[in-house]
Parts: sequence; C-alpha cells; structure tokens
Amino acid sequence: MTDVAALVSTVSGLRFVAPTLDAPTILGTGAVVQVCHGILCRIFAHNNGYPKNAWTALGLIGGLWAVGLLILLPRRGGAVAAKP
Repeated sequence: MTDVAALVSTVSGLRFVAPTLDAPTILGTGAVVQVCHGILCRIFAHNNGYPKNAWTALGLIGGLWAVGLLILLPRRGGAVAAKP
C-alpha cells in the first residue's frame, strides 16, 4: 500500500473496516467517504452552534476524527433549537 493510500485509509476510517483493500479502491472510496464526513460535520456544526464552513473543511480534511471531535464538543449558545 502506498503512503498516500495509507493516509487516506486512516483518515477516512477505511483501515478499520477493510484493511486489505488495494490502493485504487482506497483512494476512490476514501474520497467519497471524506465528502460524507464533510457533510456530517456541516450538519453537526449547524445544530450545535459552530461555524459551518470551517467545520465542513475540517471534516473534509480530518474525516472520521473531525466528526468524532465535533460530536464530543458541547453545544454552544448560538445553537439552533430543533422545531417539534
């Protein structure tokens, strides 16, 4: 596995799910998963009162680790309350 594929698989979380994938599969799937992480970070940031654009970028770069950190952070005062 190349160094880039190893980095992508670790950041996206693919290494934990499927450690034996080949490099082209890791790079393609990792790109899609990183976009999903960016979207998740944007949603969680909006709901918890954090800057959406900054957390979207962090989700695209940091992947699974950014999503986990954002879930653990406390809700800020400017958070939007859910409508019943």
